[in-house]
Amino acid sequence: MRFSKFYCPTLKEDPAEAEVISHKLLIRAGLIRKLSSGIYSFLPLGFKCLSKVIKIVREEMDRAGALEVMLPVVQPAELWQESGRWDFYGKELLRFKDRNNRDFCIGPTHEEVITDLIRHEVKSYKQLPLNLYQIHTKFRDEMRPRFGLMRCREFIMKDAYSFDRDNEGAEKSYMQMYDVYHRIFKRIGLKYRAVEADTGQIGGSFSHEFMVLADTGEDTIVVCESCEYASNLEKAEVVSSYKLDTTQSEKCANLQEVYTPQKHTVAEVSEFLGVDKTKIVKTLLYVADGKYVAFVIPGDRDLNEAKARSSLKINDLRMANFEEVKEITGCDVGYAGPVSLNVDAIYVDKLLLGKKDLICGANKTDYHFRHLDIERDVSVTDYIDLVNVLEQDPCPRCGARLKFLKGIEVGHVFKLGEKYSRAMNAKFIDSDGKEKYFVMGCYGIGVTRIISAAIEQNYDENGIIFPPSIAPFEVAILSLDIKNQEVMKLSEDFYNYLTDKGIDVLWDDRDERPGFKFKDIDLMGIPIQVVIGKKGLDEGIVEFKNRKTKEVVKIPISEFEEKILEFRENVWKEWGLF
Repeated sequence: MRFSKFYCPTLKEDPAEAEVISHKLLIRAGLIRKLSSGIYSFLPLGFKCLSKVIKIVREEMDRAGALEVMLPVVQPAELWQESGRWDFYGKELLRFKDRNNRDFCIGPTHEEVITDLIRHEVKSYKQLPLNLYQIHTKFRDEMRPRFGLMRCREFIMKDAYSFDRDNEGAEKSYMQMYDVYHRIFKRIGLKYRAVEADTGQIGGSFSHEFMVLADTGEDTIVVCESCEYASNLEKAEVVSSYKLDTTQSEKCANLQEVYTPQKHTVAEVSEFLGVDKTKIVKTLLYVADGKYVAFVIPGDRDLNEAKARSSLKINDLRMANFEEVKEITGCDVGYAGPVSLNVDAIYVDKLLLGKKDLICGANKTDYHFRHLDIERDVSVTDYIDLVNVLEQDPCPRCGARLKFLKGIEVGHVFKLGEKYSRAMNAKFIDSDGKEKYFVMGCYGIGVTRIISAAIEQNYDENGIIFPPSIAPFEVAILSLDIKNQEVMKLSEDFYNYLTDKGIDVLWDDRDERPGFKFKDIDLMGIPIQVVIGKKGLDEGIVEFKNRKTKEVVKIPISEFEEKILEFRENVWKEWGLF
């Protein structure tokens, strides 16, 4: 492609609305333009990059035997009501009525649609296993779309759905997709981790997220310093690092009410009473599916709502408001405690199992209790894992220390089990002649988000550094003296040679200053630059530049064909792509 014929409007300055580096560079380099909040148009350069990501995803899915389909974006409400997600999914689901006043939504995902299709089409175990996928537009009405393609409302996703006759087959399908995802992200050239994850609004029994490692990532990844354990923060298991106080008497003193005027927080109570935060418990009041519940956790920890929702199989969970807290406790916010608490259930974090001589709220304004013994004084409904893991906590697999990394989620695989097939009565006839529910899995990749994640991981002060596997152009030929016929003739010969080899080439034949051209090509992140100018021709050389390493080598013109392919191979190897 000649740059003089290519539409790529680059910008010198960062756009005002862009916050993270990928958003800034996607706009500055001319890949995308904003249409509305969280909705973007792909310009030619961006679409070429997007197409290369899609090509890799499609090739690996096809290689695994998955079959591509195209499902409707518009989905009838009846299917979502049947699965139980019409109300559960919340305001991210964009709903509308057609001219006949029937309810529809724009699909944020396609579990209902694919289950409806299969329940009408697949009747026998002989048609299983089956894995169908699509690469299609999704819409989620994000409350706060931000960071360009990383958290937008309209995006392209690869979503696949597997159907098996039993759990053994479903787990085999799951692991096959797990392996496929590893191949996809390695081919793209990303540094990533697969981590255990919460199933969220999709549901199911277990899942893994694929996280691109980047300091600007929104998600916190918990990894072990010694073993392969990795999880997102929502799912990370907490193992007690507290040691029981062996000097403590077996019997705890009776509850003692103490005056704590205007001390609402753990930090304030800790300082006022001169005790460590680990000796204080927090009692958090919530409304769970319309019922009042209390979560009792250590004072130095934060509640993990995803764990609470998952453990209790709760659809709707929210913190009690001021009026509800007063109704439950009869006191101001900040003094709630688990003793004689008027709620439907009290769930205590596992870290507090067997703990005594603690401090808690007394359900009385300006007062707390000393000498709380959880087992003696609290009507515990259950002990469950409720809190976020802390850095340096022990690994739940090997006991070594945990550390935190930042990541960007680009893929997610779920074992759904019979969640949707049971809800939607999707059955097949098994070999024993009996009807059984399909055992399902689903597997998503944020195709557009991959582009942002790749940039967040690969950039410098001059712009994007694209992995060659997804770069919109792999080679840029910069003609520095376009009025020199010899320069232009050689540039055209090199351009035709590389193009005939199937390599994507951008020939910068514009009548611009050399500095202007270098800045544009660097900004766009093209991995290899071939520089041709009159001065080089007089010396009988051309220059190759590696965008990632900034290495520049001078090559005799007569050796161009041999050396450019060798140089290209080395660039791919540096990215781990050969």
